[in-house]
Amino acid sequence: KEWMLKVYFCFFFPQVLLLACAEDLECVPGFQQKVFYIEKPFEFREDRLILNLKFDDCQGNNKLNFEVSNPDFRVELDGNLVALKNVSEVGRALFVHARSEHAEDMAEIFILEANEKRGALKEILKLEGNLGIPRQKRAILATPILIPENQRPPFPRLVGKVIRSEGTEGVKFRLSGKGVDQDPKGIFRINEMNGDVSVTRTLDREAIANYELEVEVVDMNGKTLDGPVRLDVSVIDQNDNRPMFKEGPYVGHVMEGSATGTTVMRMAAFDADDAGTDNALLRYNILRQTPTKPSPNMFYIDPEKGDIVTVVSPALLDRETMESPKYELVIEAKDMGGMDVGLTGTATATILIDDKNDHAPEFTKKEFQATVKEGVTGVIVNLTVGDRDDPATGAWRAVYSIINGNPGQSFEIHTNPQTNEGMLSVVKPLDYEISAFHTLLIKVENEDPLIPDITYGPSSTATVQITVEDVNEGPVFHPNPMAVTKQENIPVGSVVLTVNATDPDTLQHQTIRYSVYKDPAGWLEINPTNGTVGTTAVLDRESPFVHNNVYTALFLAIDSGNPPATGTGTLHITLEDVNDNVPSLYPTLAKVCDDAKDLRVVVLGASDKDLHPNTDPFKFELSKQSGPEKLWRINRLNNTHAQVILLQNLKKANYNIPISVTDSGKPPLTNTTELRLQVCTCKKSKMDCSASDALHISLTLILLSLLSLFCKSFA
Repeated sequence: KEWMLKVYFCFFFPQVLLLACAEDLECVPGFQQKVFYIEKPFEFREDRLILNLKFDDCQGNNKLNFEVSNPDFRVELDGNLVALKNVSEVGRALFVHARSEHAEDMAEIFILEANEKRGALKEILKLEGNLGIPRQKRAILATPILIPENQRPPFPRLVGKVIRSEGTEGVKFRLSGKGVDQDPKGIFRINEMNGDVSVTRTLDREAIANYELEVEVVDMNGKTLDGPVRLDVSVIDQNDNRPMFKEGPYVGHVMEGSATGTTVMRMAAFDADDAGTDNALLRYNILRQTPTKPSPNMFYIDPEKGDIVTVVSPALLDRETMESPKYELVIEAKDMGGMDVGLTGTATATILIDDKNDHAPEFTKKEFQATVKEGVTGVIVNLTVGDRDDPATGAWRAVYSIINGNPGQSFEIHTNPQTNEGMLSVVKPLDYEISAFHTLLIKVENEDPLIPDITYGPSSTATVQITVEDVNEGPVFHPNPMAVTKQENIPVGSVVLTVNATDPDTLQHQTIRYSVYKDPAGWLEINPTNGTVGTTAVLDRESPFVHNNVYTALFLAIDSGNPPATGTGTLHITLEDVNDNVPSLYPTLAKVCDDAKDLRVVVLGASDKDLHPNTDPFKFELSKQSGPEKLWRINRLNNTHAQVILLQNLKKANYNIPISVTDSGKPPLTNTTELRLQVCTCKKSKMDCSASDALHISLTLILLSLLSLFCKSFA
């Protein structure tokens, strides 16, 4: 790097090393200086000298020719580098290829920003490596191409040049890659003969910012001679995108009384332009604040970060004194670092001043009055309070409590969520005869705790005076319900019990009369004066009006007030069972085939409406059978069932078999039921039970019965 160091000092500090720079060196073919560093001007002006490149082949420079990597520049025969037109964007380097009959060489011109000239020497010397351009000699020189986006027609436009150090005679340049023969196709093309690179249409950096192409040199048969070499095309950003706020709506919150400089929220805009340029360098500003009180400048936005902070004192940030607790800021984002030429975008930021509990609730008056009738429950009075805090928060919502005067827990108080009033209710009926007046002490607090400097004062408590009005209350039965146990079938006119009702209005000295209110079976009556209940019919436990052995009736007690008041009493009579129902037999019909092998005809069951022990076990018996031979018998199976069995096959006919069943009551009751037995003809699984003979068994039984009665009459 020694020669580069010398060039650097010669270029930037010529007054220091003037003699050294002018030192006459032995002629070496090629450029006398191969690397140049120039400061980038605002614009390269047309035909204005940029620098002079000295090329010497040491033999007269016959047929000397220069080629520049950027088609907007040229080198004249005297070595002067000039622009062919006014050029503002060039890139970081230019490459000049010189060729004569006896020598050829390459010079590199690095274009530095103004601050790079003042940078450290080592950074300048590293610049060459950062450009990705190797120092060794190359057959193909493909310098990066920079193209501004949004160029207007005409197209195609010459944008660059590929140089082959060994000449272009008998060869062709070939370009490939995305934008040439890959989608999007046809954007770039190369002159096969001289290496000129052209763009065919307008480019959009936000769509594609860089193209990586490859260039190679082939012979006329298409055989690759040199390359491929990478050719980078970068699209230069233009400021064609406005900043945009994409993450709205933007809502921020700040607590009232917050310190000056409290951060509320951050606004962030997006710019689709190149983030590495001023085209996307954003600056923020507050255009408008609504409302403008108590100060038109309540907030400030950091122009670079977009942070919105408070700038007023905590005293001005008082929610209760503000015109509105909501502020709307119109925020502007401008690119180009906020310069006048920058594009802008706006958004609205909504800032809500949040409430803190800095005001205690206060009753609107110290004493409230309420009147309630005895025996009535429900809300009797609404207690009103005032609170300056935000109604949508726990700093406003009230919580009421009864702190004195409610030993019997007859009262409760709840908050009306819409009005914040305290709804005082009677939950246990009040009795005028016990107390005609009540005094309650009520306290109100907030759901949220007060801030440390605020306390609940005397206005946060109130007194409620309650007057109880006397009403004519209905008599009350004692006990209620009433219960008594009686046997069913007791004689009509029997006394069941005497009811007792008293009048709660002890100060009014009223009389009470009684009457039957509900008597479903019509079995009862009551003495209107003394309340004695008696029977008017037989009590039947098996009646459908009796449920689970209990009969229920209702009675009224009516006082002599004006208007009269009524009380209702309930009487439950539990009925004890007596054996007053004979057992019944089922089934009463059975069928059997005349040639049946199984002579077990039917299983009989017995039931009784009475309760145990007046029911089973049942006793089953057959009445006396006629004829020389017995035809059937009955066998007991268990306490409630027996089985009828034929002793032989019978002829087809209908038979009536009298069967007696007796319960276990004391005394027992017996019921005789005829079982009808049909003997049928059975063929091919079909039973024919049509009667073919008369009922011989039943007639015989009738004659026997008549004879038995006749004999008993003479006995």
